[in-house]
Amino acid sequence: MQLRINGRTREVSAEPHESLLTTLRERLALTGTKLACDRGECGACTVLHNGDAVYSCITLTRACEGDEITTIEGMATDGALHPLQQAFVTADAVQCGFCTPGQLLSAYALLARNATPDATAISEAMSGNLCRCGTYPKIVQAIQRAAEAMRAGDA
Repeated sequence: MQLRINGRTREVSAEPHESLLTTLRERLALTGTKLACDRGECGACTVLHNGDAVYSCITLTRACEGDEITTIEGMATDGALHPLQQAFVTADAVQCGFCTPGQLLSAYALLARNATPDATAISEAMSGNLCRCGTYPKIVQAIQRAAEAMRAGDA
């Protein structure tokens, strides 16, 4: 089957019950997507499926055939950090880093829908992503900072 991953068409062979997370990590060596709860509760495995944030641990690979998948490896462009990535660094929203890929992709999906989210909208959109380090206020600040930069054309 074919998947379009980070802008590139990839041929993959996946079992009928195989999760997108397994396909990404084990078959395609895209290990930025993290395995944590394996039940769709923590958000560490979040990727974009046709632009929507989804938990890859509970998304079947076969359900994504021909679709566009974006992983954390696809966020930077030509080695330059995406404004969201830069904002997370600047706001010190990256503690242990385990949840960061999922946080970033959820934030990306939010900003694609809403270029001017307030703190409440950000908190609601990010509620499916857990951070063991508790950096939620810094994550909200980072997303606000990235939204401003992207609106200003710094993206």
